[in-house]
Amino acid sequence: MATGHTITIEQGTEHVRVVRDGKVLADSRRPLLLHETGHSVRYYIPPEDVSTELLTPSSSTSHCPYKGDASYWSLPGAEDLVWAYPEPFADVAQIKDHFSFYDTEVVSG
Repeated sequence: MATGHTITIEQGTEHVRVVRDGKVLADSRRPLLLHETGHSVRYYIPPEDVSTELLTPSSSTSHCPYKGDASYWSLPGAEDLVWAYPEPFADVAQIKDHFSFYDTEVVSG
C-alpha cells in the first residue's frame, strides 16, 4: 500500500439496511466495515443478506489501486448503485463478493 494509505477491515455487528423506493435491497447484522484513508467507512454486506434478484449487472467496472477491480449493479433509475470486488487483492480478501451500496442506513435498536 502507498505510504500513508491504509485499509482496515473489521467484522461489524451493526444492523445495516439499504432501502430504495420502498424495497429492501439489503438487511444485515454482519457487515464488514472497511476503513480507508480519505474515505468514510463503507459497509460490505454478505451476498446472502442482499436481494440480488432486484439488481441488474452493469457493464461498468472500476479499478482501485488498493482493492482491485470492481463490478457494478443497477436498479431502474439508479445506475451503478452497488459494487463488489469479485477478485480483490490479497490484502482485502475478506470483501470478496460482498456488496457495498452508496446509501447504507445503520438501524438503531
